Amino acid sequence: MKTVLAAALVLLAAPALADPVHGMWQTQPDDGAYAHVQMAPCGQAICGVIKRTFNAQGEYKSPNLGKKLVIDMVPQGGGKYAGQVWRPSNDKVYIGKIELSGDSLRLAGCIAGGLLCSKQTWTRLK
Repeated sequence: MKTVLAAALVLLAAPALADPVHGMWQTQPDDGAYAHVQMAPCGQAICGVIKRTFNAQGEYKSPNLGKKLVIDMVPQGGGKYAGQVWRPSNDKVYIGKIELSGDSLRLAGCIAGGLLCSKQTWTRLK
């Protein structure tokens, strides 16, 4: 009986232990396309994988499906994360920063040690 109770408690606590950035997010359009990105654990960090892609004509099968857009983001506290981001349109990896606020995620890809950044705001999909 104790084993069953312990297992039930673990299952009930699991959602509370999930990082608030986990889930499906919609990117802002970039070069005419946008994506749905699944944010989930990858080792001790958080990664974002492209799950669906869209352009002006609707959903399409991008060659980038299944690729990591958000790479090894590590929580910094206060809803902030640091790691790397990949920009598919130019195939470059940048210093990455995330700032989470409720169902809004502000993502930045930076150069020059993080001084010059290009930013997007993503929206959580429900």
